[in-house]
Amino acid sequence: MREQLQALLGRRVNQYISHTRSDKDLPQKIEIKKDCLSKRSAEIVKAAARGKITDKQEEDDHTTLLYEVHFQFLIRQKGMLYMEEEIEKREADFYKGVLIEDKEISIYAHENLAEVFPDDPIREMQRTKNEFYYDRLKAVQYAERWWNDYNPAFKKFEVDCTNYISQCLHAGGAPMRGYPNRSNGWWMRNNNWSYSWSVANSLRWYLPGSKTGLRGREVSSADKLLLGDVICYDFQGDGRFDHNTIVTGKDAFEMPLVNAHTHNSRMRYWAYEDSTAYTPNIKYKFITIVHDE
Repeated sequence: MREQLQALLGRRVNQYISHTRSDKDLPQKIEIKKDCLSKRSAEIVKAAARGKITDKQEEDDHTTLLYEVHFQFLIRQKGMLYMEEEIEKREADFYKGVLIEDKEISIYAHENLAEVFPDDPIREMQRTKNEFYYDRLKAVQYAERWWNDYNPAFKKFEVDCTNYISQCLHAGGAPMRGYPNRSNGWWMRNNNWSYSWSVANSLRWYLPGSKTGLRGREVSSADKLLLGDVICYDFQGDGRFDHNTIVTGKDAFEMPLVNAHTHNSRMRYWAYEDSTAYTPNIKYKFITIVHDE
C-alpha cells in the first residue's frame, strides 16, 4: 500500500502544478483552486505532499485506504512568495490492486454540540470590569504552532475549529470568565466548557455581544481585519455559522490569510471559495478583537 500511496500523492501534486486547467480529468477542487488563485493574480509555483495511512480495510479483492495528505503550496503573487498548507483527508478504493476511486472525505458539518441560537444569545451575567490587552503576535504565534497539532492542555473535538480559535484568543491574553455556567461567558475548565468556547455559531454571537473581557467589533469587510482577528463562516447562508478562522497573515493585496482546524490549514485565503463546503449562499462575519488601552 505504501507504493500505491506514493503514486496517489505524485498524481495529486502534478495536478496542482500543471499549467493547464482544461484537462477533463482534473478534479473540480483543483480547478477551482487554480481559478481562485488566478483571480488574485497568484499561482502555485511549487507543491509538495506527504501522506499518512490512517486506516486500511480489506475484503476479498477490495481494499479501502483511508489516508491524510499534508500539502504545501508555494504561492507567488505580484512578486511576493508565501507558503500555504493544508491537511486533506481522503479515501482510496482498490480492486485487485487497481485504483477504482480516490476521493476527499468531507469533514465540514454543523457541530453536534448543544447550540446557542441567535434568538437565545449568550447571557451577560458578569458585568464587572475585566481588563485585558490583546497581544496579537502571541495569538498568531499560537495559531502557527498548533495549526496541525493539538495542545494536550485542552480537550480536542472532532469539529475543532472554534476550540482552536478560542485557544488562540486565550494565548493572546483574553481572560476566561463565566465558569461553570455553559451559557455564560467564555471558558474551558475541568473538562467542561462554555458554548462560546467550542461552538462556531455561539462564538459568532458572543464576540460582538460581550461587554467585558474578550469582546469584538464587527467590521464591514475582510480588508479591515488585523492579525489575530476572527472570520466566521455561514456556508449555507441559513443564519447558522459553521466555521471560524483566525487571521495570521496578509497577501500582496493586504487581504487576510487564515489558519483553521477541522480541515487543518494555514495561510489560506480567507474567502474559502476553494473549499468543498463553499456555496454561493455563503455569508461572512468579520470581527476585530478590541481590548482595553
